[in-house]
Amino acid sequence: MSFGINSASPGNDPSRITVGVADLQVTNDPSATVVTHALGSCIGVTVFDPVSRVGGMLHFMLPSGRGNEAKAAANPAMFGDTGIPLLFRKCYELGAVKERLVVCAAGGAEVMNDNGQFKIGSRNRTVLRQLFWKNNILLAADETGGNISRTMLLCMADGRVTIRHKGEETALWSA
Repeated sequence: MSFGINSASPGNDPSRITVGVADLQVTNDPSATVVTHALGSCIGVTVFDPVSRVGGMLHFMLPSGRGNEAKAAANPAMFGDTGIPLLFRKCYELGAVKERLVVCAAGGAEVMNDNGQFKIGSRNRTVLRQLFWKNNILLAADETGGNISRTMLLCMADGRVTIRHKGEETALWSA
């Protein structure tokens, strides 16, 4: 588990920040691209403030840490109900303002061959929408559901969010 803040600093190569599974990263580096891979039933959430140029990404696996309080405390980015608020708080720490945020989501597919028994992708999409509705947050764009795995990228220079699937890249959101 690693989640944190990647601030612009000389000497580092911040051009690519990889967000692992059950991970989140935020940055204020305009040269960075934040990326996460293998969004199957997991959901990737991007947040970008076009004024402060603060952004971040979360890759959560499961909808809720309820019943797994120890795991949720140890790695809040694993769960939507703990990881999403943490992503927003980390962006606010770098100067993002809620009212300016552009929020996008991808993933939440049903890729496991479990005959629909667990429906993790669907449950992840439900918790995402519930949290956003409760906190008055609108998605600028989303590509969720289906049965494909995706890669999600956030370009910090302009907030553009793109999705890759089978080598093809499409814009999810751009200014």
